Amino acid sequence: MHTPGAAPAVEAVGLVKRYGRTTAVDGLDLTVARGTVTAVLGPNGAGKTTTVESCEGFRTPDAGHLRVLGLDPVADAAALRPRVGVMLQNGGVYPGVRAKEMLRHVARLHAHPLDVDALADRLGIGGFGRTTYRRLSGGQQQRLSLALAVVGRPELVFLDEPTAGLDPQARHATWDLIRELRADGVTVVLTTHHMDEAEELADDVAIVDGGRVIAHGSPADLSRGGTADVLRFTGRPGLDLVSLRQALPAGSEATEPSPGSYRITGDVGPRLLATVTAWCAQHGVLADRITTQRHTLEDVFLELTGKELRP
Repeated sequence: MHTPGAAPAVEAVGLVKRYGRTTAVDGLDLTVARGTVTAVLGPNGAGKTTTVESCEGFRTPDAGHLRVLGLDPVADAAALRPRVGVMLQNGGVYPGVRAKEMLRHVARLHAHPLDVDALADRLGIGGFGRTTYRRLSGGQQQRLSLALAVVGRPELVFLDEPTAGLDPQARHATWDLIRELRADGVTVVLTTHHMDEAEELADDVAIVDGGRVIAHGSPADLSRGGTADVLRFTGRPGLDLVSLRQALPAGSEATEPSPGSYRITGDVGPRLLATVTAWCAQHGVLADRITTQRHTLEDVFLELTGKELRP
């Protein structure tokens, strides 16, 4: 539930963080609106983890302006801590503590926590609630870490790879929880290596590379901004492409990459498909194997970074 006119949940301007001679974050700008889900994507070494850790108060920037819920995440850490939830990939839990005991302990640190039993049931923690953390599987640790991040009813929650190692059922339960957090006005910032997760959940996507945000927008806007969608069909070789191009909607292009194989780029949708099939019927063309290929967020990522997205 985005709140128009409200100050950003996260505002970074010209953020810089160096480790010796290595500049991990290099003048990064990022704005996260309140009540939204923002996915931060980037290849390994892009600077996304350092950026998020700076927002969480675990790193002190070397330069730039950074505010989280209007406060400095380092200087105002005590004031921010009750308002922000953080899900870590590793650590943060006593190895010998039982899963549900840890969840109850963290809940007691907050004034108005979520119901522990209901949250545990929601994320499937009840089945291993009496198991010590060190004996949990990677997926079970992930579910517990997610519960620890949200049990205090935070205004803003940072989720680091929230579905890594989860089975499909647990993954979709996590997605549902994130949607409910947004519906309740909670701001969610998540890092993920799953493109479908970002497309499914995020209102905004920030692609980070070289220590900077190189693209920022909704998944749909980013996808529309890259290479056009593609429609392909086969027919007899040597069709009249001039006539076909004239029939197509503005902004479309038709080519014959190989004899009898045709490729049409543009805004692939019902209108374009109807135009192509009607043209084929009018010209006695029996079009075969008509396929469409949508331009995805992963396509945009690869175009911008030139790298595969790997954990």
